[in-house]
This record gives sequence, C-alpha cells and structure tokens, in this order.
Amino acid sequence: MNIPNILTLLRVALIPIFILFYYLPFHWCYLAAAIVFTVASVTDWLDGYLARKWEQSTPFGAFLDPVADKLMVAVALVLLVQSHANFWVTAPAMVIIGREIVISALREWMAELGKRAHVAVSQLGKYKTAAQMVALIVLLANPPLISNWVVLGYVLLMISAVLTFWSMYVYLRAAWPYMSMHAVQKSDK
Repeated sequence: MNIPNILTLLRVALIPIFILFYYLPFHWCYLAAAIVFTVASVTDWLDGYLARKWEQSTPFGAFLDPVADKLMVAVALVLLVQSHANFWVTAPAMVIIGREIVISALREWMAELGKRAHVAVSQLGKYKTAAQMVALIVLLANPPLISNWVVLGYVLLMISAVLTFWSMYVYLRAAWPYMSMHAVQKSDK
C-alpha cells in the first residue's frame, strides 16, 4: 500500500459521503456535496501524478483508479438524473455511462488480443474528463432549479457528452480492424 493507492481508496470512500451531503435537508447540502466531489476529483489527478513521479504504480492501483473514477462519475450522474429529471441531464448521463461500459469492454477485449495500446487514453479523453468534472461540480453545487449556474452546468454536460461520444467513436475506429472477421482470420494463421 502506497500513498497513490491510499488516495484512490479515499476517492471510493468519499462517494457515500457526497451522497449523504447531497440529500441532507439543509440549504448548504449541494455545495457540501460538490466540495466532497471536488476533493475526490483532485485525488484522481494527484494519485496518478504521485504514482508516476515516485514510480509507485502498482497493478492494484492500475485496476482501482479507473474503477474509482467510473463509480464516482456514475453516482454523481445518477444523483443528478434523479433530482433534475430532465433531458439535459438524462441524455448526457446515458451517453457517458454507456460509453464507459462500451470502452471498458473494448479495452478488456483488446487486452486479450495484446492490442491494449490501440485504445489507450487519449488527449481527447482528457478534455472530455475535464468538461465532465466541471459540469458535475457545477450541477452538484446548485439546487435543481433553473439558474445561470445550472444552465452552465447543462451546457458543459452536453459538451462533455459530445466529447464522450466522439472519443468513443475514435476508440471504436482504432479497434475496428481487430473486430472484423478478416483480421480475426489473419491472426489465427
């Protein structure tokens, strides 16, 4: 166990805390939930940075880090879909969660073929993540009533959904040659 792995575990442990804050019956509950989510988001960046800088990457960390990220985002999206209950949150949530399922399966399958590097994280994925995290923080920090901040959150979430869909297309296009029957038949020879 090292500090990057502890930070990743902390991110998972913060999920029930931000859920609890989101549902508290106080006027400050949304801001408190957004602060906890923001702290968890910062640990995502920090654990990766420290693991690389201190050369403390571990198989456990490589497994848990993306799981923690996906859990955190999925839980935030479920909370927002439930409280906002509109197209502007539900449609992007479907795209984001659906993409995570598809790309996780694709990466696992490509790893079995020994081609995992063809679907590695790209710069586009980093932009998608940045837009997504800012959108989630803005929406978590505000009650589900129309305001300038909430509209900004909706716009950022839609942008993030477009980037999410685009990045999924890029990954699928990179993997397509390995999915075709011709490529499978060639690799069997």
